[in-house]
Amino acid sequence: MTVYRQNETRPERIALTIVGSGTCVPSLRRGACSVLMRIAGRSLLFDCGAGTMRRLLEAGITIFDIDVIFFSHLHPDHSGELAAFLFGAKYGGGPSPRRPLALVAGKGFSDFFERLRGVYGQWIDPGEEGLKIVELDGGRSEEFRIDDIVVRCAPAAHIDSSLAYRVAAPGGGTAVYSGDTDVSDSVVELAKGADLFICESALPDEHKVSGHLTPSLAGEMAARAGVGRLVLTHFYPECDAVNIAAQCRKTYDGPLVLAEDLLRLTV
Repeated sequence: MTVYRQNETRPERIALTIVGSGTCVPSLRRGACSVLMRIAGRSLLFDCGAGTMRRLLEAGITIFDIDVIFFSHLHPDHSGELAAFLFGAKYGGGPSPRRPLALVAGKGFSDFFERLRGVYGQWIDPGEEGLKIVELDGGRSEEFRIDDIVVRCAPAAHIDSSLAYRVAAPGGGTAVYSGDTDVSDSVVELAKGADLFICESALPDEHKVSGHLTPSLAGEMAARAGVGRLVLTHFYPECDAVNIAAQCRKTYDGPLVLAEDLLRLTV
């Protein structure tokens, strides 16, 4: 278990913003997949691909507000803006003293970050006091804590280091972020009984590819997990030409939301 504690907080539920609902394909409508959760005065960002910082600003959040960035995996559409984020955090002004930033990801992240630092050097290195690197073992469930917020992870069926995350707010409320995944028993187990399940649904049913879900498969996982509400996200452009909700309804009859950039939800 990894513990990351800052100042005392007050219990709250989860205020959630879909920062980006898209993929690696450039789009004016959808930025790269990313989710912001604000809980008890803390800001948790899940994934940081191209356009994330701009969308955060549109949501009224600066990079200096972020306490932790959780990476579902290290494909460029989920991690590609990390160097720019750190560069901006070091040289872009902001409060002084600054709160340390934690970066959390799966197997191989420490090596990934050292290689990134090898390219950019001191430009993205705020020093030991400004940055905490946490590498989780995706082979077993683990916990990361910031104050009384508990974040659990489980392996997802995408690449070896892929993780899904479950966030529990101290005042009640649970939200699960699948990251990229195919059908996964471990993600279903992680999402059991969650109030909100943010699940990738990359392509329509008729365009299924390995490592990703379709609307009916995402719905099937949500039904198995018994979640309170399902949010589909990570849409490739092919999704805009079909009835995604209707495909999901083949397997899931609970509350359903189709993600759009800057959509706000409360858990």
